Amino acid sequence: MADLTEKQRDKMKAKTFGLPEERKFPMPDRKHAANAKARASQQYNKGNLSEADKAKIDRKADKMLGEDKPAKKEYPMPPSRFQKKD
Repeated sequence: MADLTEKQRDKMKAKTFGLPEERKFPMPDRKHAANAKARASQQYNKGNLSEADKAKIDRKADKMLGEDKPAKKEYPMPPSRFQKKD
């Protein structure tokens, strides 16, 4: 994960952050999104972050990581007409 310089961070749009109103938890790419999710969990467990803020960060990170899509539902194969019946 590349470090963000202060200049780069200042140029980022607010919507790039997990908490845009505070400009915290930057997520310009997938690696930063995964890191933001991990740091949010740490801060939540320490009592420094509210459950609502953690959920907000997790939703944004999941969207960037592609984890927000529901899992594909698998359907069983219908029995074959050539299959022997017991």
